[in-house]
Amino acid sequence: MPPRLLALLFALLTALALTAAPSPAQEAPTPEAPSSDRSATGGAQTLQDILARQAQQKIDDSFRSDALGNPDAAAPITDPLGTLGGVSDAELWRALRYDRADITTQARGPAAQVLMQDGGMTWLNVRAQDLRFYGGWLLVGMLGILALFYLLRGRIMIDGPKTGQTILRFSAIERFAHWMLGGSFIVLAITGLALLFGRVALIPLIGHEAFAPIAIAGKWAHNNLAWPFMLALIMVTVFWIAHNIPNKHDLKWIAVGGGLFSKGVHPPAKKFNAGQKLIFWSVVVLGVSISVSGVALLFPFELHLFAPTFAKLNALGLPQALGFDPLPTVLAPHEEMQLSQLWHAIIAFVFMAVIIGHIYIGSVGMEGAFDAMGSGQVEVQWAKEHHGLWYEEVTGQKAHGDRNGTPAE
Repeated sequence: MPPRLLALLFALLTALALTAAPSPAQEAPTPEAPSSDRSATGGAQTLQDILARQAQQKIDDSFRSDALGNPDAAAPITDPLGTLGGVSDAELWRALRYDRADITTQARGPAAQVLMQDGGMTWLNVRAQDLRFYGGWLLVGMLGILALFYLLRGRIMIDGPKTGQTILRFSAIERFAHWMLGGSFIVLAITGLALLFGRVALIPLIGHEAFAPIAIAGKWAHNNLAWPFMLALIMVTVFWIAHNIPNKHDLKWIAVGGGLFSKGVHPPAKKFNAGQKLIFWSVVVLGVSISVSGVALLFPFELHLFAPTFAKLNALGLPQALGFDPLPTVLAPHEEMQLSQLWHAIIAFVFMAVIIGHIYIGSVGMEGAFDAMGSGQVEVQWAKEHHGLWYEEVTGQKAHGDRNGTPAE
């Protein structure tokens, strides 16, 4: 990826993160709003209540939470107005809202225990504030680290003399699976970011009318490209899992930082070094997790992921060990969807940060690295320096350079 394009992406993500930053009212809530005179509304909320709530001010909500009816003043049940026992429909729903209703039902099961759930506001606030803010800065931070690394280290060049000869590193089917996985992921990432940041970043820039078809097309692409992504994930896992089992050489690679920070240092490595193995397992774990939560979102209310998971975590005592209360094990279907969407987005941001690092080292970060997935052929000297053990296994010839990590000959 050219440095100019990296700079453009860095500027774009910085703008998104700054746009998503909490407003001053969110960072420093104002004191509790004064009580409003509600006599003109018969005790109902006033315009001042609404404006105070929008300004993140605390209000005295007792005018609603205590307005639950008076059963003692109820008309006889034989009268037309006495069938609710002195409680109106609005008062009954308020009692449910504040968990103060004395209601029994003939139905049994988890669904009957959830008559009203207002977790949608928590989901909305986390999505609109925390996800945008922390997710945006995670991506900006990753780009900043890579830019700093490039300025200090520069491009990692081939140290020894180039031979002009090449060796096959990845077959056509391996490269096909890699590019299908990478290409679909990039489109999924861009469309996901557009849907999350569209309201705060794109609509002010291009307007509602232009954003509407972009959102519709992005949603269609996001839903349908999930399938080639999952297929490619299965393919690369099958192709490379045997080469990504950790071994003793990985410890040496990690000890010298893979030679990334020192010129002329080339620790021994087989087909995949320790850094590539970390990328591989990150892709597998994050890819499976984001695929499962994505399928749950594609088929609403069909998969119940979190209630069984929470039950297992509670049984292991993990929340309690961390000082938290046991996690809820009875979740309404829409609560499952809310949690699936939040988990999907959190994993997506971590995934994108990992892939940004992978793209950097495979393009501008290291000379000759892109050829491995471009043509499939790599310079022999590159293979000897970065994957000496693999070169010896493939060719039966000794790779140049000391395996103890000293400069190559």
